[in-house]
Amino acid sequence: MTRGAFFDAIKQAADRAGVFDGVRTENEYLECRADGSAEPAFYRVFFEDGSGWVSLVTKDRWLSESIEADLMHTGDSLEELLEEELADQGFEGATPGFEHFRSEDMLFTFRSKIPGVAEPIDESMVEPATQMLLAYEACFRQLGDMSAE
Repeated sequence: MTRGAFFDAIKQAADRAGVFDGVRTENEYLECRADGSAEPAFYRVFFEDGSGWVSLVTKDRWLSESIEADLMHTGDSLEELLEEELADQGFEGATPGFEHFRSEDMLFTFRSKIPGVAEPIDESMVEPATQMLLAYEACFRQLGDMSAE
């Protein structure tokens, strides 16, 4: 399966889920615009060094900091929140950890490796990648200023 076909299959599922404010594919990644976020933010599925990843990226420092502040004040961990959302998606396997940093292209980034998704890609990887994308959206939706409410 090509990357393009892989991203197109996830795009169809993301469109059906109706939780994003637009979904598009690029050669190197799938990008979903966060719906209702106070500032622009995007969920991405991509490959790096042969491994599949899901991320939340934003150019806005304050949006990133609002997420961090929420976690600090509630005492929740991203891993526990993601684990709950993955269970709701029917995901089987270990819950991945998080990386949080500012990327070379100046995006504040939260990301996780998708267990079992790596190149070469096959059709069986579409479901876990879709589950991770939707769990990421559900996990972050209620944190910080990800909801303009």
